[in-house]
Amino acid sequence: MRFLAFIGLLAIIGVILVGGYFFAGFFDVGASWEDPAPVVAALTRVRTASIARRAHDKPPMALEEAATISNGARQFAKHGCPTCHGAPGVDWSKFSEGLNPGPPDLKEIAAERDAAALFWVVKNGIRMTGMPSFAKAGVPDNELWQIVAFVKKLPSVSEADYKSWTAPAQ
Repeated sequence: MRFLAFIGLLAIIGVILVGGYFFAGFFDVGASWEDPAPVVAALTRVRTASIARRAHDKPPMALEEAATISNGARQFAKHGCPTCHGAPGVDWSKFSEGLNPGPPDLKEIAAERDAAALFWVVKNGIRMTGMPSFAKAGVPDNELWQIVAFVKKLPSVSEADYKSWTAPAQ
């Protein structure tokens, strides 16, 4: 019984010390330093599991249709996505290099994530990453699905196609 009391006391002391470390301001919240590998791994695992648990929406349109993809490119540009993620022929804005974690390369993400997961992220955003909730910003679901269609096609989109899709109407 004394052993269990000792373990309980150690746990309480540990919680007090950890709480003191964080709440007294010793933890550096600056974005200028990289997180340790175990923290990155844990946060990645939590993010992946959270998205997988919640991402079950089905697209209301065929995401492979040319019109959906070109409309998605226009929505992608209109809502400022190239600012952080770039686009064919469009570099990321310099400030996005200061985000921690940095924005992902969507050409890689397109192959790794299914459409439902991409939709969930675009719609809901991801805390503490700089990725906003476009639903909260008032973007309708059909426009978000068009963006998803474009992102899924992104690895094979040429600079010329992107420029023609996003050029202002004349």
